[in-house]
Amino acid sequence: MGDAILLIEDKHELRLMLKTALGKEGFQITDAADSASALQHLRRREFAAVLTDLKLPGAGGLDVLRAVKEHALNTPVIIMTAYGSIEEAVKAMKEGAYDFIQKPLDLAHLVLLIRRAIAQQQLLRENILLKQEFAERHGFPRIIGEHASMQKAAAALQRIAPTDTTVLLLGESGTGKELFARAVHTLSPRAQQPFVAINCAAIPETLVETELFGHEKGAFTGATARKLGKFELAHRGTIFLDEIGEIPLAIQAKILRVLEERSFERVGGVQTTQVDVRIITATNRDLHAAVAQKIFREDLYFRLSAFPITIPPLRERGQDVIALAEAFLQQFSREFKRPPLRLSRGARDLLLEYHWPGNVRELQNAIERAVILAEGEEIAPGDLQVGAPRAASLPPSASFGLPPEFDWEGSLTEVTERAAHAVEGALLLRTMEACRWNKAKAAERLGIAYKTLLTKIHAHGLHRAAEAPAAEPAAAVAPR
Repeated sequence: MGDAILLIEDKHELRLMLKTALGKEGFQITDAADSASALQHLRRREFAAVLTDLKLPGAGGLDVLRAVKEHALNTPVIIMTAYGSIEEAVKAMKEGAYDFIQKPLDLAHLVLLIRRAIAQQQLLRENILLKQEFAERHGFPRIIGEHASMQKAAAALQRIAPTDTTVLLLGESGTGKELFARAVHTLSPRAQQPFVAINCAAIPETLVETELFGHEKGAFTGATARKLGKFELAHRGTIFLDEIGEIPLAIQAKILRVLEERSFERVGGVQTTQVDVRIITATNRDLHAAVAQKIFREDLYFRLSAFPITIPPLRERGQDVIALAEAFLQQFSREFKRPPLRLSRGARDLLLEYHWPGNVRELQNAIERAVILAEGEEIAPGDLQVGAPRAASLPPSASFGLPPEFDWEGSLTEVTERAAHAVEGALLLRTMEACRWNKAKAAERLGIAYKTLLTKIHAHGLHRAAEAPAAEPAAAVAPR
């Protein structure tokens, strides 16, 4: 589908001729005979460019220009003017028109003018993106890994990249989910269009909506100008929503609408914005459990998980640790203008023995630090400054009421969430056993709703035990 153009011309024959001719050039034309009809179209959707006659019944082309600048500041407006109205056309240029063209129209020149205006708008969009997101152009993302689990993930990536299917990247923090997202984009037909990455967990909840969808001037205190959101900046390209599990429920509905209808409204606006964007998401949370806890929309989960790719943690990738370390060693040696460095035997052993709770990101930081600290031509174990292999000094799990096999590795948030989940499961099991698997009685003792108990039983895999034969006591029946 070509670029959407709004054509405003009161003369029926000329309007029909232009609509047909521009349609043959690949443009999608919406036409209007007067400014009132044009304004209705402007309120309903956005256009890549507006082509309007200067003289119109009622409000003229200048009024259309002002309305466009009010509703869609960056949309180029080309003015068509008859001979003798050049002075007014110049005035229109001063008020923000992209250019003007005289009648009788030179169709080839008009098409060139429209294409140039749209290209300039796209360049402006990319410049905004460049200032906000990137200080340098990224090359092809290099994914290093020979382990079977990585080969499986890379093969899935190559299969899905040429399509427009939504991808869900799963894995612990630091495993390289953004690198995979960039690779999907680079191998797709959208590679020459914007790639917009946003960490949903890093944005205050009150600002998530305006960051994703933008806002209109005056939408809230401090909104002194219109702001384009990340979805708009990613038009025709790819948007990567990292930590999608942190998105508030209210915003999840808007993301679902973008997936289903390719449209949204800016905060404080009524105009529908159409976008053509591929969505890649990532999370280190269990979204299925989040759905069961009613903190993530089930319909959105099913749409996002159309094609999941799991990226394995570094500790499960064997010799990939050495391959990655050597790649980072070359990178940082060049950056710090050091002669080529190599890993000592002791450093290699430590890299293989260490558990890497921070995954590839932690390894990268360790090698960067080692290159700075190394005094000779080799990286010594002490230069890496990583913790003891699979820290033996961790507290005994039993002292916290946790199972002996409890995994203490990971960030504070990850370990705390695992601990809370384990304790909740243990309490549920203990209570259910004490109540002889009477769910109504257990819910009352735990101080939660009956439906909540059922959800938690399912989340912890206790539903089979809970279905063991046991008569529900009379207490579950309302007294007469």
